[in-house]
Amino acid sequence: MVEDRLLRLREVLETAQLDAIFLASSVQLYYFCGFNGSDGGLLVFRDHVIFLTDSRYTTQARSEVSANEIVEYRSKQEGVTEALRRCKARRIGFEAEQLSVAALERLRRSGDDAFEWVALEKELVALRGVKSPEEISLLDQAAHLNEMAFNEILPLLRPGTPEKEVAMALEFALRRHGGEEKSFDFIVASGERGALPHGVASEKRLAAGELVTIDFGTRFCGYCSDETVTVAIGPVSQRLRELFELVLAAHDRAMARVRPGVSLLEIDRAARSWISRHGLGGSFGHGLGHGVGLEVHEYPTVSPRSESVACEGMVFTIEPGVYLPSVGGVRIEDTVVVTATGCRSLTRISKRFRSLPL
Repeated sequence: MVEDRLLRLREVLETAQLDAIFLASSVQLYYFCGFNGSDGGLLVFRDHVIFLTDSRYTTQARSEVSANEIVEYRSKQEGVTEALRRCKARRIGFEAEQLSVAALERLRRSGDDAFEWVALEKELVALRGVKSPEEISLLDQAAHLNEMAFNEILPLLRPGTPEKEVAMALEFALRRHGGEEKSFDFIVASGERGALPHGVASEKRLAAGELVTIDFGTRFCGYCSDETVTVAIGPVSQRLRELFELVLAAHDRAMARVRPGVSLLEIDRAARSWISRHGLGGSFGHGLGHGVGLEVHEYPTVSPRSESVACEGMVFTIEPGVYLPSVGGVRIEDTVVVTATGCRSLTRISKRFRSLPL
């Protein structure tokens, strides 16, 4: 699997006419060589791969890293530039979105202008966009943990329970079922707080007649789950029920558009136009979705600015939402994988309207 990934990375190297590509972010190191520590670097050449790290991780690297060489350094920039000189590299690509300006300047100073550093952005980000069957299996298992944990904490969703208690119970349940850590800070937003798209759980208590939006996820073997469920605490007003059904219809329309070759912009439009047709387009301010993998937000983006098309094996969210200040909000989110004929939802919790007993 690592060899296939390196092959695609080397295609970037050839296209950009580079002598080497330098990777240092933890996600890319794990993806391209299997390193699971917190500090290291990977140099990929046309026919050679060098992994570099300090003495804290040398032993670990020897047991888990796929590379031709493992080099221990005292100073990262000096270790990297020495390896580049030894391999007679001149043009080196780097992760523009991950390498800080300060780190790049240290590399430049260490190299004494011997190297030309070339920023890579979309070229690298897109490499993780299409998931392998093994990755999809791990994402599937992460999503299954969501379902088990949510079903376990359902009895807490009743009047009087603080939002923070719901979030904490979900996190503990996910860990009990095998989750490594939460993918992000959980959103639990009830009543009027539902109008906050990123309404992190507060001390507010759930109340009868409200909707509560719960956005949560975990990691399993490094891969993330992400799902949003909106449920009613007992009977709710006709206005809130209609709001829910509007968002659900937008969600379903977008899901129906997903298939290989369809632009991600068009998938976003399927949901956005439906909400706009009902006069609430201005209340849906975020993109329809985002990629999910080793990071909970990664390539591709599903939004009005998307330039990519759906490809078989892509994994991304479908999460339309409407947020009305002083009223509340609804977001409904599933994580889907693009199949040969459409898509399959990895997330399993039903998104139909659910009124929980008081």
